[in-house]
Amino acid sequence: MNKKGMILRTPLIVRFCHWCMVCLFILTALSGLSLFFPSIKLFSLVLGTPQLVRALHPIIGCVVFVLLMFMFLKLAHHNIPNKNDIIWIKNFKSVIMGKEEGIPIGKYNIGQKFLFWCIMGLISVLFITGMIMWRRYVSDYFPVYIVRIAIFFHSLAAIALILLAIGHAYMAIWVKGSIKGMITGYVSRAWARKNHSAWYDEEMQQLYQQELKENSNSKTEQATQSDQKPAEI
Repeated sequence: MNKKGMILRTPLIVRFCHWCMVCLFILTALSGLSLFFPSIKLFSLVLGTPQLVRALHPIIGCVVFVLLMFMFLKLAHHNIPNKNDIIWIKNFKSVIMGKEEGIPIGKYNIGQKFLFWCIMGLISVLFITGMIMWRRYVSDYFPVYIVRIAIFFHSLAAIALILLAIGHAYMAIWVKGSIKGMITGYVSRAWARKNHSAWYDEEMQQLYQQELKENSNSKTEQATQSDQKPAEI
């Protein structure tokens, strides 16, 4: 891939974590639905027999939680709301119509930030309630009514997270170039300038400073080499 005119948006480690989490989340969601709706046999086939589904579902769920916590550490600082988000909200209609030009949007807009914090909150609820429900290892330490409450909130959080994931996938398809950016890690400067103008300006400023530093170092090296040449007799 020709990286000229491209900007790195998502580092390799974050992309790898994201796609691993996506695959495992699909397995967790389908296996969980098979436990919630046993009559839908198609869901129960995702991990094998019902016994295997019950054994693997919580383990895979824990892995998804760990991957999301890693992404939280990597991305949380980009998802803190700021004053520019108010401008985005006020111009929501223009954004929906694809007219983001002139609206200062950071690396993530307020919609993406809202999605980020909802996902992190829901996965935390799923992890805590899932641990309480984990019949083989943990649930015996809790009264029956606590386990039942955990099952109720676990189900609600799971449905909400599945709906958010579907919405996230739809928005990624809707904004052309987003999926390619998550696969390769790079987006075009035109894409960045249109969809995330404030972040684009920050990246261009950093690139400009880097080029100045490289030019300065190059001139210093040339001057040093010139000084080291033996004088002609």
